Amino acid sequence: MAGHSKWSKIKRKKAVNDQKRGQGFTKIIREMTVAAREGGGDPNFNPRLRLAVDAAKSANMPQENIERAIKRGTGELEGVTYEEVVYEGYGPGGVALYIETVTDNQKRTVAEVRHLLDKNGGNLGTAGSVAWQFDRQGTICVDGAGIDEDEIFEAAVEAGAEDVQSGDGEFVITTEPATLHEVREALADAGIAISSAQLVMVAKNEVGVRGSEGARLLRLLEALEDHDDVQQVHSNADLDEAVLARAL
Repeated sequence: MAGHSKWSKIKRKKAVNDQKRGQGFTKIIREMTVAAREGGGDPNFNPRLRLAVDAAKSANMPQENIERAIKRGTGELEGVTYEEVVYEGYGPGGVALYIETVTDNQKRTVAEVRHLLDKNGGNLGTAGSVAWQFDRQGTICVDGAGIDEDEIFEAAVEAGAEDVQSGDGEFVITTEPATLHEVREALADAGIAISSAQLVMVAKNEVGVRGSEGARLLRLLEALEDHDDVQQVHSNADLDEAVLARAL
């Protein structure tokens, strides 16, 4: 499937291996706050908030932290006002980068994102310069160990999934953005353990990046992912296995 970058799987493994619990909490809290502000504080009627709450629970975030984040979003508690800002640009090898952030200071964030790009062989582009190279999709990942392919395919498609792909020891299920939560719930009800479920920007076509350029791009992706204000980084890079192995 074009656009399902191996980097996505590496990111999940790296997050576990590095145990970046505090930073992960910060990103999830910001997402819950913004989701509650935009769509209300009831996860049952706010699919985006439900996904964020599910992510918080998967990360073993205390319930009181979840409730505070939601109340800040709905205005029941005072707190910092966060804004969603997308930055577009290019990395080594000419790959497109779509960088989603949540920030309380746009000037600080754009300066720091530009610095990371410049330092690692990339550059910041204008709004719309790379967005056309991606499609928004729902993506659900399931560990393939002990899972019957026919069973998961039937459950996913019956729930409204668009496609199911297998590889590298996992199943990747794609959905329309609006049906991500519904498909996720159907899989959970069927007893299928889910590794992750999120909305992503999937590249229409991938660009192969090898050797030293691949290593530079990897450093840039890691630096962006490590920034507190950056929620997700999407690229159309197809990094080779030798480069990706260095991330772990």
